[in-house]
Amino acid sequence: MKTVPLIGIARHRLSIDGEGVTTLVAFHGCPLHCKYCLNPTCLQPDGIWKNYDCNQLYEEVRKDELYFLASRGGVTFGGGEPLLQSKFIRQFRQLCGPEWRITVETSLNVPTQNIEELITVIDNYIIDIKDTNNDIYQQYTGKDNKNVFCNLRYLIEHGKAEQIIVRTPLIPHYNTENDIEHSIQLLKEMGITQFDRFTYKTPKSYQP
Repeated sequence: MKTVPLIGIARHRLSIDGEGVTTLVAFHGCPLHCKYCLNPTCLQPDGIWKNYDCNQLYEEVRKDELYFLASRGGVTFGGGEPLLQSKFIRQFRQLCGPEWRITVETSLNVPTQNIEELITVIDNYIIDIKDTNNDIYQQYTGKDNKNVFCNLRYLIEHGKAEQIIVRTPLIPHYNTENDIEHSIQLLKEMGITQFDRFTYKTPKSYQP
């Protein structure tokens, strides 16, 4: 059975990355190269903590099934970029069944087929847009945001708008409050209603 690389598992998270009690499973690997990465180990060749196949991960996570069922919680897949492992997540859903809530923390900057494969699997999406301005996005991530908007439209067209929270961070040296307001207005026009606004805390030594 295929294994996937993880950078960590964090248990007993309450209303941090999804409803109820959650377990965060963080994948190694990401398509972006953000100038200030919150989880830099996801890109480092030696950043892999452990490799799990789907059965092993399910047995590890099911220790907290009672918490999930009592609080309407479940598993949040993050990283890195979890949607690079869409086949693995689909297989995991087959093991855990429909009662656990599955959330993904994602940039959406992945092939649309990865989104399509999980459209009936994922309950909630926490999407880190960075910025809707492609120049800002590309300067910060090293990649354009064409896939992001293509995939976001796909989710909205398939009735997922109410299951989406979009993170719209203020990133020092890269965007402004006005940029964030513009992003939120554009996303509202697309049908998004839930936003998470916050400011990145970059190290004092950080240079853009």
